[in-house]
Amino acid sequence: MRAKLLKLSGPLLVIGLGIGTVMLLSSTAPEPETDEAPPRPVTVYTHLAERSDATLSVQTQGEVRARTMINLTAQVNGRVVSVSPEYLEGGSFNADTVLLKIDDSDYRLALREAEAAVAAAELGVQQALADADVARKQLRGVANASDLSLKKPQIAEARARREAAMAGLELARLNLERTEVRLPFEGRVASTTVHIGEVISVGTPLGEVFSTDRVQVRLPLNNQQFSALGLPIGFAADASNTVPVSFSAEVAGERQRWTGNLVRIDASVDSTTRLIYATAELEDPYGTGVSENGMPMAVGLFVEASIDGREVKNAVQIPSKGLRPGNQLYVVDSAGLLDIRKARVEFANADHAVISEGLRPGERLVVSALRNPISGMSLATIDERVYAAREQ
Repeated sequence: MRAKLLKLSGPLLVIGLGIGTVMLLSSTAPEPETDEAPPRPVTVYTHLAERSDATLSVQTQGEVRARTMINLTAQVNGRVVSVSPEYLEGGSFNADTVLLKIDDSDYRLALREAEAAVAAAELGVQQALADADVARKQLRGVANASDLSLKKPQIAEARARREAAMAGLELARLNLERTEVRLPFEGRVASTTVHIGEVISVGTPLGEVFSTDRVQVRLPLNNQQFSALGLPIGFAADASNTVPVSFSAEVAGERQRWTGNLVRIDASVDSTTRLIYATAELEDPYGTGVSENGMPMAVGLFVEASIDGREVKNAVQIPSKGLRPGNQLYVVDSAGLLDIRKARVEFANADHAVISEGLRPGERLVVSALRNPISGMSLATIDERVYAAREQ
């Protein structure tokens, strides 16, 4: 029995010794070292906020349109006997240039016939006056002689016939003039629909032309852009209050620039888009108004427009990349920690934003990308302007 107890207690004794050894080693083992170093700050580019006077710049766009664009139609019937060499797509013409000529043979004959009718009518008036004079002498002693006996209705009739003949003569002259299609302005041909030899009638479309003395651009403005302009609805420019407009577009692989003027703002708000439209003009776009590279601001071109609006005194102006979604600002405080703020934005475009609340002069604004921003996180700053100066 005793031997059996000794045989069973051996393994238990070994297990107990093992547990004791583990506990002894655990109690005497050195404490693990802990890394108490703070997290490394994230490096960002910053912009030093400064207070200055800011001119609000409105950026918009629109399509160039001719101030005058008309569809030509025939006013008389006949065969087209001549066409100007410039009467083709893209051709230019001066004021009173004959673009098309219609056969005028019939109209010349009609003019001669009308002139003869006027001569005959004039003779009729003279004859009626002579008859009236004879009747007046014959009835000199007759009391209460009637108008008919004195030939007064005959005189009125003769004069009416003369007026009708003169009107016919004017119409004949007018129709003869209409055989030559000409316009009172300098312009360009957009399209043509007739050719020499064609027989046309009144109302036949002849083509489409537009004037080149000036072009217009309709510019849409949302509420913020309209506010930045500082102009009233229904504004109309005159010599004392011109507003310059800078146009630009990519043409022939180069950025072309033109300078025009804002001439008016619509007197109503578009009921569909809720936008307000302004109209800008450029004088002589194919002549003195071309770009520095000699490129005209052609009709149909889509251009970007920049307009300098009202001036804001003592404003804090920041790069647009410093304004985050929801009008948030990432500001580095005096301790080098991130402070996320809500800003009040007076105006913003693709280049800059004007802040009225949320940022003070002298504070550093984060303008670079920042992943997973958390208020209070540590930041290391690099002034973007100092960095840009070094890179140059």
